[in-house]
Amino acid sequence: MEALITYIIKSGGLLLLFYCAYYFLLRKETFFNNNRWFLLAGLFTSVILPLIVFTKVVLVEADPISNVNNNQINTLDTISDSAFEINLNLVLIGLYSLGFLALLIKFAIDFYSLNSVLKGKKVQQQADFKFIDVNESIAPFSYFDYIVYNSSMFTASELESIIEHEKVHSEQNHTIDVLVSRIFCVLFWFNPIMWLYKKAILQNLEFIADSEAAQKISDKKAYQYTLLKLTTHENCVAITNHFYQSLIKKRIIMLNKNQSKKKSLWKFCFVIPALVAFVLLFQIKIEAKEKQQVVKELSGEIKSVDVYKISKNSTDSELEEIKEKLKDLHNIDFKTSQIKRNAENDLISIKIEISNGNQQTQSIQTGGIQTIKDFGIIVTTDKNGSKKVGIQTADETSKDSKITTEKKQKTKLQANDNNNSAISTKTNSTTSANTETTITTDSDTNTTKITTSNGGSKIIISNPGKNDSNGKKLVIIDGVEMPSTFNFEDYKSGDIKTMNVLKGEMATAKYGDKGKNGVIIIETHK
Repeated sequence: MEALITYIIKSGGLLLLFYCAYYFLLRKETFFNNNRWFLLAGLFTSVILPLIVFTKVVLVEADPISNVNNNQINTLDTISDSAFEINLNLVLIGLYSLGFLALLIKFAIDFYSLNSVLKGKKVQQQADFKFIDVNESIAPFSYFDYIVYNSSMFTASELESIIEHEKVHSEQNHTIDVLVSRIFCVLFWFNPIMWLYKKAILQNLEFIADSEAAQKISDKKAYQYTLLKLTTHENCVAITNHFYQSLIKKRIIMLNKNQSKKKSLWKFCFVIPALVAFVLLFQIKIEAKEKQQVVKELSGEIKSVDVYKISKNSTDSELEEIKEKLKDLHNIDFKTSQIKRNAENDLISIKIEISNGNQQTQSIQTGGIQTIKDFGIIVTTDKNGSKKVGIQTADETSKDSKITTEKKQKTKLQANDNNNSAISTKTNSTTSANTETTITTDSDTNTTKITTSNGGSKIIISNPGKNDSNGKKLVIIDGVEMPSTFNFEDYKSGDIKTMNVLKGEMATAKYGDKGKNGVIIIETHK
């Protein structure tokens, strides 16, 4: 419903733009035929342009844990408001349907009335026109190639003026304009601008017919007297081009108006900048795409990355849904146990085990007084279809958190061993008084060992920032870029929580030329 309302507002705004351009700039000009096409173009532009949307892709930095279940967060709020929204929608639809149905019935009655006038009458064919002389006291009118009049009501000269006028309507197919404007009024009956727009279309058609007919008649003044005489004939057939129209004074004024100069044609271009601005402001949809994902695809190694988020708000059904997706989509076993919740039904403890065929089983167990924080199950698929699965936490969950693997692994999540791989290493911590954390990575990181103790943090790293054949690596600790003189041997404080090593395109995509030799990202418990 919101999309429909937005469309109606945009369509109405465009129609108002064209109407204002005609009313203030073109209405008093004698470019009648140009005005005709301008007004018709405005009708169709206002309907079609709001449906055309251009998509602009913007690359954004990738979030290590994306919110897969984001649509389920406000489920209760959506349900509570839906009843009122549905009722309001039904009321609006009902009101529109009543107006639409009433005008549609009126439209059908007008067709029936027209058929009653034409049915059974003698038709006189002359060239491309069909003349019908009726006995009813109605204003002369044309309907496609039919020209209908009552000859007993006019003199010979008056009848000549009338027929020339109606021939112009018939030759230029003005009946199509009348029907199109009428149909638009039925569809958009609630928009007052549409009714004014229809009036402008019909009035301009009369200007065209008056101008063309006056050039074919020798006595232009007699033609104007005929217009005045016909103001007393108010019985007109709808959905036709009838000779009598209101605003006779304006028609006579336009009939005697000097031809507009060609330099005034610039006024037709007035709406072009406005239409361009409309498209730029309202018809461009910005679509965010993770920059990291694009880099992985360009590397030719990693085909896709799927992330399944688990947070304190995750329900049992959501956990079961993740289990089914991992099994069905990736053939990965996912088990949960030791689930505990607080009074607010938030998770405070959970143990998760995942395994992927011959890949080692990985598990995460968290619990304590505090509720858990976000972590995710990440599945990478390389170009050969091989899948790797890992667990990545967004933050420490509590002092009692425990992250283990069946065997101590070099990395938590590792893609193919190439220059584009991103390696993320997790610490293994226990609740004992003298906890020691050991992290081991491959030789490319220049890191041989990291040892921490609760009694006083100590770090032993074999010069990961040292110059080597590839140049000096960029070191970032807790989001702060270390200077080029930074040396890990001098770094004696801080308790390392995670360490990530970026290489190749993945490093340069995020940090530019500074990361061309690799980036070491460290997050401490502080």
